[in-house]
Amino acid sequence: MTEVNTPPRVGGWTRFVTARPRLSLLVALVLTALAVLAGSGVADRLGAGGWEDPAAESTHATKALEREFPGSQPNLLLLLDAGGASVDDPAVAAEAERLTERLSGERGVAGVGSYWQSGAPALRAEDGHEALIAARITGDEKTAGETLERLAPHFRGSHGPVEVTIGGPVAVRHEMQTIIQEDLTRAELIALPVTLVLLVMVFGSAVAALLPLGIGIVAILGTNAVLRGLTELTDVSVFAINLTTALGLGLAIDYALFIVRRFREELSAGAEPLTAIGTTLRTAGRTVLFSALTVAVSLAAMLVFPQYFLRSFAYAGIAVVLLAAAAALILLPAALILLGHRINALDLRRLFRRGHRPEPAGQQGRAWARTATLVMRRAPFFALGTTAVLVLLGLPFLGVRFGTADDRQLPSASESHTVQQHIREGFPGSPGGGLEVLAEGRATEAQYGAYKERIAALPGVLRVDGPLVKGESAYFTVLPKGEAVDDAAQRLVGDLRETRAPFDTEVTGTAAVLVDSKNAIGERLPLAAVFITIVTLLLVFLLTGSVLIPIQAVVLNALSLTAMFGAVVWVFQDGHLSGLLGFTSPGSIETTLPVLMFCVAFGLSMDYGVFLLSRIKEEYDRTGDHDQAVRHGLARTGGLITAAAVILAVVMVAIGTSRVTNTKMLGLGIALAVLMDAMIVRSLLVPAVMRLTGRATWWAPGPLRRFHERFGLSEGEPERPAGETEPAREKVGASPG
Repeated sequence: MTEVNTPPRVGGWTRFVTARPRLSLLVALVLTALAVLAGSGVADRLGAGGWEDPAAESTHATKALEREFPGSQPNLLLLLDAGGASVDDPAVAAEAERLTERLSGERGVAGVGSYWQSGAPALRAEDGHEALIAARITGDEKTAGETLERLAPHFRGSHGPVEVTIGGPVAVRHEMQTIIQEDLTRAELIALPVTLVLLVMVFGSAVAALLPLGIGIVAILGTNAVLRGLTELTDVSVFAINLTTALGLGLAIDYALFIVRRFREELSAGAEPLTAIGTTLRTAGRTVLFSALTVAVSLAAMLVFPQYFLRSFAYAGIAVVLLAAAAALILLPAALILLGHRINALDLRRLFRRGHRPEPAGQQGRAWARTATLVMRRAPFFALGTTAVLVLLGLPFLGVRFGTADDRQLPSASESHTVQQHIREGFPGSPGGGLEVLAEGRATEAQYGAYKERIAALPGVLRVDGPLVKGESAYFTVLPKGEAVDDAAQRLVGDLRETRAPFDTEVTGTAAVLVDSKNAIGERLPLAAVFITIVTLLLVFLLTGSVLIPIQAVVLNALSLTAMFGAVVWVFQDGHLSGLLGFTSPGSIETTLPVLMFCVAFGLSMDYGVFLLSRIKEEYDRTGDHDQAVRHGLARTGGLITAAAVILAVVMVAIGTSRVTNTKMLGLGIALAVLMDAMIVRSLLVPAVMRLTGRATWWAPGPLRRFHERFGLSEGEPERPAGETEPAREKVGASPG
């Protein structure tokens, strides 16, 4: 009995997602509306810190000092400018005393002190025209921010003979949080219309262009609701909301592009909409699933780090990736089955074609096929040449210097940045940025004095204040000679921790937090790298059945990120283009940023890699011709990957317009990585390397081949109704499809 003329069967997943398309879309609409409600106000609950290791010595000492000596670590600084007068002028001193007393009586404020009370040289500018009032706003980040909002209007501005401006860590965090929220709104207003225009250019049809945008919005709103829920359980960084927008739009558009493109191909080939959906889901749909898993794995690696700044990006990234994939695999097929051939409606490109007929579906990608042929003909040249260029672009990263996020993340005109800049340039030492040594255990005055002398003798120490004793605890304040977090200050942290004492000591302060953060990242970085590598190798093997392709994918993806890391150091650390891009270079890269950028960019590179490899694998399974499979795969996906990369780059550049330097670095750096991966690695390096490895590309030992036969999936594998056994099929090459 033959079934040659019967329509292809539709698999179980296709039946599930298309059985009630209107109901599916209605349920999605209701859930999206609920997500809007659940995620409202999420930005107000996010923190602007999270760079410290919760288990580190510096964190423990900070909490102990805050509990026992709240004035030891001021996070609020009032800069009093006496104009042309001296800060020691009686009228200036009287007004300063009044402001100090008034601040001391405010709710939520502790440990208030000033130059006029203590006479400490570190609180007086060297020119004698400015001095500081220091205090600590108590409570968590949210509470401290609310207290600052309440106090700032009453202290900022003119007070008799002095002008008051507000700075300190709590002001920096609060201003950073406010600016990020404003910048995110602006980025969305830039990215959404530009993205829609690009989608119309890619698809032609306005109807087709709106679908990816809708999927992205669903993913973003759903992730905001997830983050809002997580804030009830743990700390979440405000920076994560930028990643939610970028990945929500970028990945949803990638997945929708791939699915809609394949659906339109099947319609153009004469398939009915239901059959076209079935073919699309078992080919492009499976690719989207594997792609989402590889991206989620890359982002999940950040969960091994203790800093909530990094963990927040894992929470946001995993949620938005899975929601984008779910929307693309459930909601998008429902919309496509309702639209059918109307997916091609409202072809706006006809306004510009003037009678020019579009390229037939079967002939699309001829330019990419010619590119693949040229590259494979001269494979050694392209392989070595592109590798050399990428390595050269990454060389500046060898000079990377790690630092911590501070006020220089903010625009130069921002109030808290201005205050800190005045302190850096005009005050001796580093007020508010010194090191604190917590001493615990009973000790005599002589023992404290001897310990203080040993500290003062250490290289790099400008001055030692203290001890301030309370019961069996005491603390010393150590001011370094240079910047609060430069190399000398970091060495001083080690020297202080090694200095002998007759009591237990712990060191904290900005430089100590940086040292502990670097150590925490260094200890866990190998674990994160091994996790990403092993899981990625496994997923790509399940997709391709090859041993060599997963190794190639990991190595080439990592190589594609070199330009990003080189540019980050050359631009943001060394300060090139800082005037054009509008930021102040701190002379270092925040410690967690390279880890974050690697995980995000590696995942996105794997996203495009899976798109290309899956189409090559499908053609190789069909024909057994390795070179033809590479040409066909690049012809079918080259334009699509490039379009997706350009759209994602637009979204990331919109994020990169932020006035906060870390966000600018994240957006522009990943935009560069995405474009380099799509236009250099996928277009030139991958086909060149696959030509050099030839049919050995598809080799796998017998046990692994049998494992792939049992558990692997590939684009060419048909869906089978439940209960139907797999038919025998011819094995092509060394690896079954």
